[in-house]
Amino acid sequence: MESTPVLLESKSSPINLLNEMHQLRLLGHLCDVTVSVEYQGVRAEFVAHKAVLAATSKFFKEVFLNEKAVDGPRSNVFLNEVQVADFASFLEFVYTAKVEVEEDRVQRMLEIAEKLKCLDLSETCFQLKKQMLESVLLELQSFSESQNSEEESAARPNVPPEPRAVAEAEQDPPDSPVGRPSHGASPEVPAAKSKEK
Repeated sequence: MESTPVLLESKSSPINLLNEMHQLRLLGHLCDVTVSVEYQGVRAEFVAHKAVLAATSKFFKEVFLNEKAVDGPRSNVFLNEVQVADFASFLEFVYTAKVEVEEDRVQRMLEIAEKLKCLDLSETCFQLKKQMLESVLLELQSFSESQNSEEESAARPNVPPEPRAVAEAEQDPPDSPVGRPSHGASPEVPAAKSKEK
């Protein structure tokens, strides 16, 4: 009798793989590339794994697939015009799928994502910028609404009574029951008459 195939799928494996690769990089184990980053005289070197960089960045994939055989076990890549802090954040993102940066660095992270052709980081930055913009727009809208309500409440005491009440007051003669407060007329009508006088 033939057995039905079943799917064995791990939800935690991708996360575990990333975590393990990140730990290997932090310890310098099995790293086969050194990336030298220099920006305005500030220089730093980062060790990493070609496979991780190539899998997350089309820029690195092209570099590694097109490189000639090298003498040593480790390749070197030089990056100019990339800030050291930004490349460190880029590496953390590609090895962990998350990174914490200041709000004012999000645009720079988007630029490095585009320069290094890292689609995941680019999409993440774009989504975050969109959320930040929506948040600012909501704050502006609520501020505008609160300003409008303050202006309306400040303007209300000077607003004349409703036109209907004034029109009714004008139609009723002074000796009619509506014109006399003793017959239970609404307080608006006498106020409207006194304002007219």
